[in-house]
Amino acid sequence: MGIRRMWVVWMLAGLVSFSAAAAEADPEGLAIGWVETAGNTTITRTEILSAVRARVGQPFRAAQAAEDVRRLAALEGVDTAYYNAEVAEGAVRLTFVVVEKNLIRSIHLDGNQKISDVRLLNELDLKQGDYLDLFFIRAGAEKLRDFYRRKGYPFARIELDDSRLIVGQVHFRIEEGPRTKITEVTFSGNRAFTKRQLLKAIKSKTKKFLVFPVYYDAEQLAKDTESLTEAYHKYAFLDVKTDSSVQFSENQKKAQITFTIEEGPQYLVDSISLSGYTFFTEAELRTDSKLRADFLFSLDRMEFDRKKILNTYRGEGFLDATVEAKQTFLPDARAAVEFQITEGPRYRIGEITITGNRTVKDHAIRRILDEEGFSPGQWYDGQIAQGSGEGELERIVKQVAVTESTVITPTGSQPDRRDALVQITEGQTGMVMLGAGIASDSGLIGQISLDQRNFDITDLPESWSDLLTGKAFRGAGQRFRAVFSPGTRWSSYLVSFTEPFVYDQPVSMEMAFSGFTRLRESFDEKRTGPSFSLTRRYPDHWRRGVSLRFENVNVGELELDAPSQVVKVKGDNLLFGTRFWFGRDLTDSRFRPSRGTNFDAGYEQVFGDHTYGIFSGTYRWYKTLYEDLAEQKTVLETKLYAGTVVGSAPLYDRFYGGGIGSIRGFRYRGISPRGENDDPIGSDWIVMGNAEVAVPLGSEVFSMLFFTDAGMIDTGGVRTSVGTGFQIMIPQVFGPVPMRFEFGVPMTKHGDDDTQAFSFSVGALF
Repeated sequence: MGIRRMWVVWMLAGLVSFSAAAAEADPEGLAIGWVETAGNTTITRTEILSAVRARVGQPFRAAQAAEDVRRLAALEGVDTAYYNAEVAEGAVRLTFVVVEKNLIRSIHLDGNQKISDVRLLNELDLKQGDYLDLFFIRAGAEKLRDFYRRKGYPFARIELDDSRLIVGQVHFRIEEGPRTKITEVTFSGNRAFTKRQLLKAIKSKTKKFLVFPVYYDAEQLAKDTESLTEAYHKYAFLDVKTDSSVQFSENQKKAQITFTIEEGPQYLVDSISLSGYTFFTEAELRTDSKLRADFLFSLDRMEFDRKKILNTYRGEGFLDATVEAKQTFLPDARAAVEFQITEGPRYRIGEITITGNRTVKDHAIRRILDEEGFSPGQWYDGQIAQGSGEGELERIVKQVAVTESTVITPTGSQPDRRDALVQITEGQTGMVMLGAGIASDSGLIGQISLDQRNFDITDLPESWSDLLTGKAFRGAGQRFRAVFSPGTRWSSYLVSFTEPFVYDQPVSMEMAFSGFTRLRESFDEKRTGPSFSLTRRYPDHWRRGVSLRFENVNVGELELDAPSQVVKVKGDNLLFGTRFWFGRDLTDSRFRPSRGTNFDAGYEQVFGDHTYGIFSGTYRWYKTLYEDLAEQKTVLETKLYAGTVVGSAPLYDRFYGGGIGSIRGFRYRGISPRGENDDPIGSDWIVMGNAEVAVPLGSEVFSMLFFTDAGMIDTGGVRTSVGTGFQIMIPQVFGPVPMRFEFGVPMTKHGDDDTQAFSFSVGALF
């Protein structure tokens, strides 16, 4: 009994001791004595402690610690987190443990010799310190392969060393292989088109812009094969089959490409029928259609005619009209075409709502719509407001209001009306630009300019902050320009303000103050003064206007042997001129017209220290001579310019020929009557004609020029020249900037003329 009692006592004592230890090991409710961090290397202790709520002295709560762990797991750079809580000296030692995401410790490229590390790292879009995401790293390897492919290294191999990722090292092994140049491109099976024509439709060729080599790209070759198919389809070869193959040289540095073509028959239109029309006649719907009986049939031509019929209806308010085109293929490669028309109801314009404009006022947009006849009560013209951003009215608003995009869509459900929602995405309407240029006529010229095309002269700043941040003077669709152009032979400045809608009418007003200094042959010409002009625009594209100029023309720095005509006007010459003019623009593009006409003519009467008048006029005609398989247009531009002086004008307002924009092959002002020392003194009249053909070289940016110029002045006979040149159109925000290099050869000239074979004009903004 004694032994059993002792065993029970011992067991009870053990249980009490175990219970006490267990109680001591349970931290719940005990005071927190320490808050520690572990596992963090890049994340600081302070960042961790700032994220958690636990503090020394607080009672420990497991639920609160779990919530702190969730906060830590949400930190950037943390993969997972947990906590440890142990009791020591009667308090809780709380440790938050974070497992950080693996970081890229280093990026190493091994084996690249032809392409530098800098260029490859730019393609990778990875950098040291980024989180090591295996998906993005493998995508980076694919980017390198694609980059090498585009640069003409079709055999390049990129391997990622997976074994180093565990320590944060991204290591790419590169085998560049040879750079493969295309040395020959041949076509097999082509009968309808020559090799020269087919080369226009592809980019895999031996030379780019006639000079630069082209390197093999398998992806581009596949695209070119598809482009050839599409080109044949446009010319009615609907059954064409194209294929391509490549043969590499033994060292893989050269590639010979062969395109194999099975043209098949060329399809013709058998018949064309229309059904479902009542509002228009068939002749009206078929005007300017591309499909005609017994002429070429293609899906592109049929789709063009379908859209044209649809736009004819939409232009008259039939917004719900549909046109379905069907073709039935007949024997002997012929096709019967049917257009099924559902006219639907006709709608007028209801309410016009403008959205998306933050700085451009509604008023500035509405007056553009009003000028184009798109206003409440008018028939809703769905042709110019297509709802795609590509309608003529949408493009006009985008151009005039300088928006990034303009989309006009019909809304509402009234039986005879549709509201118009004008959605504006504002673009960059103002900017400060720096530029430089050089020209054979004007020398080296620099430029700094401020151009704001959404100006508001009445929006005065309420603070300096409004002025400095550009919040003031914005929103009314006006234009303000300030330009300073210093140069070696020609310097100028200009400050101008333009209101395109005076009293909300299609009348533009421009006020400017300008001046320039030009070094002439035996004197310096300086002009300074204000000008003012009004221009009235009409719906049929006619324009007429009046302009005023107040100028002081200073003729100074005369050489000792300056002609008497120069000495006669030495010093200041105050002039007041009034010019009346009219014109019309029917071209298809403001910047690069390919068809249509443009002309203006006017008369200026000048008073002041000299009294005389000037008649002048310019007529331009554009015609597309050829459109290749890549839809690039060869354009003919002809220009006729004439002017004459009424009375006796001083030499600085007379006519001169020669140079860029005039009769090329002759020096600037090289065609002119001469003074005592053979300096030009200007002619009382001039007649000049130019013809120029621009041939695109693989893109619309580069073109070859072929021209012939002719002209007459009041002395000598007819001057003529022929030549060639090169043009580059540099894209800019407000339109392309041309660079021209021209070589002209005079064919007929007068003995006193100054000739100059090469002329150029280079301008750039940066």
